[in-house]
Amino acid sequence: MLERVDRMQLAVRDRARAAGTFARLLGAEVAREADSEVLNARRTILALGESELELCEPRGPGPAQEFIDRWGEGLLAAGFATSRLAELARHFDATGVGYARDGAQLCLPASSTAGMPMVISPLAARPRVGPVSFLYEATNALDRDWRQVAELYTRLFRLDPARFSPIGSERFGYEGTLLLFDPPARLDRIELGQTFADRPGAMRRFVERRGGDALYMCYLETHDFDGLKERLLDGGARVIPRGSNLAAERDGAWVHPKSLHGLLLGISRQSLGWLWSGRPELARALEAR
Repeated sequence: MLERVDRMQLAVRDRARAAGTFARLLGAEVAREADSEVLNARRTILALGESELELCEPRGPGPAQEFIDRWGEGLLAAGFATSRLAELARHFDATGVGYARDGAQLCLPASSTAGMPMVISPLAARPRVGPVSFLYEATNALDRDWRQVAELYTRLFRLDPARFSPIGSERFGYEGTLLLFDPPARLDRIELGQTFADRPGAMRRFVERRGGDALYMCYLETHDFDGLKERLLDGGARVIPRGSNLAAERDGAWVHPKSLHGLLLGISRQSLGWLWSGRPELARALEAR
């Protein structure tokens, strides 16, 4: 039933300051303000390409404050969208899935998933804002077998396993699968990455710090990689290239969480994500400058 990766929720100490960071580095714009009763937080909601980013500043005790007290600022929940929200809620009710309503959104705690809090919103079309095209991936870093989690999410969201695509990385020491929602039309998916104690790396260290399965990072696509990279570097962000040379990099990169209020963000140029998503023929060649 999931159709889009349409937002991320971040726990931040000062949402105005965080909004300034995302405006400067990613071209995000303030769309609206809205409180969250579930999180007990004030939210500044940013337009980020066709997606949204919710900056959640605690207004008292609650999940947002608990996250900051334990982990500092960072990625609080992954957000998805569906045109069948009421049907999905009925499915959760019928199968005993724990969730809470927050206005028009459904909020799933980490205990209902593989350690990854989720917020599910009604599907909405939005104009594109800035150099970002859209968010397309949320990564669930795992200690448990990724196959068990794939089965869990298949049941939870009535996903189609025929659309999934295997993935693994020697560089980052994980293996798993991409739970694609609607290929080849779109890249949107949940990435499941199972880590291993004998394959040390950043993702494994994260899993060990968190004590098990958790929400790790997200990915976005940009229609102007060169311009966005320049914007990030001019803004003082720490950028890690996909290849070996940052100056020459024109395909993809990661932004260090210290630059984005605890958010580890992957960036890929237009269509590049298909190279590792089961349909490499859909990745268009890079145009010459």
